[in-house]
Amino acid sequence: MGWRGCWRSGRAIVAPQKSKTLQPCSSRCLMSLIPELNSEANVLICGASRGIGLALCATLLARDDVAQVWAVARQASTSTELEKLAEQYGQRIKRIKRVDCDARDEQSLEALVSEALDGCEHLHLVISTLGILHQDGAKAEKGLAQLTLASLQASFATNTFAPILLLKHLLPLLRKQPSTFVALSARVGSIGDNRLGGWYSYRASKAALNQLLHTASIELKRLNSASTVLAIHPGTTDTELSQPFQANLPEGQLFEPAFSADRIIEVIGAHGPADSGTFWAWDDKPIVW
Repeated sequence: MGWRGCWRSGRAIVAPQKSKTLQPCSSRCLMSLIPELNSEANVLICGASRGIGLALCATLLARDDVAQVWAVARQASTSTELEKLAEQYGQRIKRIKRVDCDARDEQSLEALVSEALDGCEHLHLVISTLGILHQDGAKAEKGLAQLTLASLQASFATNTFAPILLLKHLLPLLRKQPSTFVALSARVGSIGDNRLGGWYSYRASKAALNQLLHTASIELKRLNSASTVLAIHPGTTDTELSQPFQANLPEGQLFEPAFSADRIIEVIGAHGPADSGTFWAWDDKPIVW
């Protein structure tokens, strides 16, 4: 794949040429947000207060085919960046609702559905951007000697358990009409693509997430033939998660959150029920499990 165009002041980040499948997105994008949807969409973003989640909120609110965005995060109500989006879009037909919720806590998820989503009959698109690589100052494990029960538990709690529990609790709102559930996974969660080793907790938690998503896609297909479940690798993005190893990246392999958000939305729009339970990269290329 070729590369073109340097962007982002202060650092040379190169944007890759778009694949033939993906086209530049605009605020009046003609492509349906999700396949087979002929109405404005209700969207929920979990992990919305920063990074890719925040960029997704901005991208979606700029679209004419999005009715409302529920921006969910542990501290969504106090997020200054989400507040700016609310001020920008709150007076338009499209609205953003900030919701405090810890997806690792089932009581918090129950409150999300019973309180924040009360009156919402259907969600058309749900995206989980939840993910951690480093915790409490510890770096991702390079060898077995660095592996601890605490690191495994923390990685699985956020990377694996939270997204699938989110799907569990939102299931009643995904059982009718076209609906898509997306969780951001990672290429390093691919077992078939693992050639370097290391990153035990992160790799395993993302691999487990992929299995759970694939399994859930089978169940959802029985409940709603118009449903889609996707795992998407967003590429290495300039977020808090990638900061510890950004200096080692070759030029052109670090994306802005806005760029990643656009690519994620376009991949979602390209894959409907026939592709449910599959794993895709930001450039719309399939990833081996």
